[in-house]
Amino acid sequence: MGKTLELTLNGQTLSFGEGDTILDVAGRAGEEIMTLCHDPRLKPVGACRTCLVEIDGWRRLAPSCATKAEAGMRITTHNERIDRHQKALLSLYLSDSVSEEATHDTADASQLHSWAARVGAATDWPHLDSQRFERSDDRNPYVQFRADRCILCARCTRYCAEVESVSAITLAGRGSKTTIATTDARSLLDTSCELCGGCIDVCPTGAMTEKKPLAQRLKPARMLDKVRTTCNYCGVGCQMDLNVDRAAHQGRGQVVKISSPETGVAPNDGNLCVKGRFAYQFIDHQDRLQVPLVRGEDGELHEASWEEALQAAARGLQGVAKRHGADSLGFISSSRCTGEENYLVQKLSRAVFKTNNVHQCSAT
Repeated sequence: MGKTLELTLNGQTLSFGEGDTILDVAGRAGEEIMTLCHDPRLKPVGACRTCLVEIDGWRRLAPSCATKAEAGMRITTHNERIDRHQKALLSLYLSDSVSEEATHDTADASQLHSWAARVGAATDWPHLDSQRFERSDDRNPYVQFRADRCILCARCTRYCAEVESVSAITLAGRGSKTTIATTDARSLLDTSCELCGGCIDVCPTGAMTEKKPLAQRLKPARMLDKVRTTCNYCGVGCQMDLNVDRAAHQGRGQVVKISSPETGVAPNDGNLCVKGRFAYQFIDHQDRLQVPLVRGEDGELHEASWEEALQAAARGLQGVAKRHGADSLGFISSSRCTGEENYLVQKLSRAVFKTNNVHQCSAT
């Protein structure tokens, strides 16, 4: 057995394993450390400097996300020195970002403003106008970059490179003009971007956001209810959260966006594809059928009961099978159905009509 490694965190002796960071150790012990640039799926870079801790014998504060735990360390996560640093740092971030009221236009809370309120950061420091280029005319239909909210934590660019492995966006420019850019300032549609929306999910300030909820300008008074569900677009079974505006549609509610759950939730670990995150408009689409329709002798479609519709479908299928054989039939079901519903379709095809001509795109 390997040697037991121990350190002291806020006076508490804790064990840890090889390769653990101070942030890892603190998290398992229930000690909360502020972070803005950190994501457990990404390599730590210590860019935002909000997670600094004090280590006995070290002259400078150390970034807990990027500092490996060592045996015998004596670490403090909260004291007057650390608190003073965090308050000043977040005050500077606020001076380079938008006001708290302006962060809620997609009904998402800003991690920056949430942390700033907790530490009592100054909100009256002189504001710096953004000099960053933001591609406001990007014609892609889903992702919007708002430079006036960016704090250059690089979570979005790192996610794009390390998780999605497409590197469609990157840091470009120098100094106060450093921004999130694409090659030659092209639209995301003209890059390697897969429009997965992961950059939106990891952004702590709302700089990367969704165009459709942004157009609706959702205000804090219309905070959304999150409903956990399973994506049906393929057979992976990704977990996702429906963000429902209960006040919309005369109180019937409306799904206004899709977000991914926290990391660690199987099987997708907080990741979604373009269909899972953005293809939800069919739910309330005006062309979506809400009642069964059966074509009458006049050649027109007429509303019918479910019993009448099912009898008409059964007669039609049986008639084709009788005239041309079972393999003249083919059954196609939708990936928007549940796994159980798709299972029933293939049972109908194979057991009732005796044909293996059945398919649906999720291939479950």
